[in-house]
Amino acid sequence: MFIHKEGHSIIFSFFLFLIILNTAVYLFINIPFLFILMLLISLVFFFLIIWFFRAPKRKVIENVNYIYAPADGKVVVIEEAIDNEYFNDKRLQVSIFMSPLNVHINWYPVSGIIKYYKYHKGKYLVAWHPKSSTENERATVVVESDNKSEILIKQIAGAVARRIVAYSEENKKIKQGDQLGFIKFGSRVDLILPLNAKIKVNLNQKVIGNKTVIAEI
Repeated sequence: MFIHKEGHSIIFSFFLFLIILNTAVYLFINIPFLFILMLLISLVFFFLIIWFFRAPKRKVIENVNYIYAPADGKVVVIEEAIDNEYFNDKRLQVSIFMSPLNVHINWYPVSGIIKYYKYHKGKYLVAWHPKSSTENERATVVVESDNKSEILIKQIAGAVARRIVAYSEENKKIKQGDQLGFIKFGSRVDLILPLNAKIKVNLNQKVIGNKTVIAEI
């Protein structure tokens, strides 16, 4: 299992903290049962941290007409919505909720050129809250795909997530399946698509990043 680079420093820091904590329990409390219990709890939490930052290797079958899932999770929104940040008109919105147990890497759903990128500071409402898309900490990326359709991808922090990592730069050429970024500890990703996009998923459907086709254009 590979560990994502965004987790290296956190895992190392947490490992040092657990060593200090368990050493203190052993030296100063000196109750064997309590030390063993603390050690077992520490191992469980350490495994969970490593599991959260796992980085599966997924090959994409490139298709200029496919919009792949940019994240693992569950589809929580499929609706028409007005985008007021970039398009300023009506679009199709598909939102994917990522639980803390999902892989938290984000991928580009199409190949093309990045036409727009902006990071927004914001609140930390729960990720399924309707206003989280416009009021939470978020990063917005617009890609002009190789078939000249513009796709907006929005990384949104949730109530637990406090940091969005994005690798996007305007005018950068990207490929379908490249890593777009990472969201730490629970979040959501919105796709804003043209109205003529043919949606291929259903509400509450579980999707896999780089594998599930969200829509066809």
